[in-house]
Amino acid sequence: MRASHAPSDVAPIRDGEQLDWARLEHYLRTQLPEAEGPFSVLQFPRGSANLTYQVRFGEATLVVRRPPFGQLAKGSHDMKREYRVLSGLNSVYDRAPRALLHCADSRIIGAEFFVSEYRSGVVVWDSIPNSLSSEVDATERVGLAVVEALADLHQVDPAETALADLGRPDGYLERQLAGWTRRWDAVGAQSNLPDAHETRAAMDEVQRRLTSAVPAAQRAGIVHNDFKIDNCQFRVGDPDRVYSVFDWDMATTGDPLCDFGTLLNYWPDYTLPVDDTRAFIAATATRNLNLPSRAQIVERYAASCDLDLSHIDWYEAFGCWKTAVILQQLYARSVRGETTDPRMQQRGEMVRPLALRALATLGTVP
Repeated sequence: MRASHAPSDVAPIRDGEQLDWARLEHYLRTQLPEAEGPFSVLQFPRGSANLTYQVRFGEATLVVRRPPFGQLAKGSHDMKREYRVLSGLNSVYDRAPRALLHCADSRIIGAEFFVSEYRSGVVVWDSIPNSLSSEVDATERVGLAVVEALADLHQVDPAETALADLGRPDGYLERQLAGWTRRWDAVGAQSNLPDAHETRAAMDEVQRRLTSAVPAAQRAGIVHNDFKIDNCQFRVGDPDRVYSVFDWDMATTGDPLCDFGTLLNYWPDYTLPVDDTRAFIAATATRNLNLPSRAQIVERYAASCDLDLSHIDWYEAFGCWKTAVILQQLYARSVRGETTDPRMQQRGEMVRPLALRALATLGTVP
């Protein structure tokens, strides 16, 4: 697909997502030398969970991120973790933006938050904008660049960073399954959709199948935990290398193939018929991109990383199931009346198709 221009990455702040700007301005002026000049705020509107704002002091531009409003799952939307990860990773993985400040005082804007540098660039959504490239092979080059960025992250040795103790690699997959099961159990029944019963049954069956066939982790690496195309940014005019990777609040050390499974879960595949259960993806923005096939990116990742991919179907199914849990969490916020964002209701409609795709990937006919 082609577009003559990209949608702006910032917009006026959504109704209901205003913060105490006077308190934030005062706090940042006392903490950061960059905070000089007139103060203004816009919002990055495309994200679904954490609230992310572009804060400007004159010519200086910063990014402020805080958790969403309402009830949050334990351990989710961890701003302190995101600040720590970016602080430890920036020097060895230059796609990680530089962290500037973490604030644990919820009195400032109603929750903890952190501040990072702002990088200007291009995020690919439903088309390749001409500002990135007008070449006919730009979509393929973008797809391969995203895979390379992930493989490069997985080649980072946690022991060579300040993040070696960020997580517990031993038993990582088992804890992931247990943790995401708890999250599902907390929100799975919060639904007003007509297929709620069938959705819960499918999600429970995926969990059972995954738990019964956990592969052995090969080694520990840095795990982003939500690696996808629209969490990557490119420089204007350069579709061959990812410039920045965003959303590190779930990052840890563990089995890096979980990241690749997550990416596969978000990856559209033009080789599959549109009515194939395995063709469904939750990343609606990139659903129509004519990217390399999943088989091609598996081959590319294998050539760039030292990991055996013989159990990659398990990791892809896990990525689908985990994403479905996240979507249900977002949708449950809408059911509870904690958000005015109309997209959250739609998130709930994606849960069952993702669960069915996970079962198909595992070899179970839904």
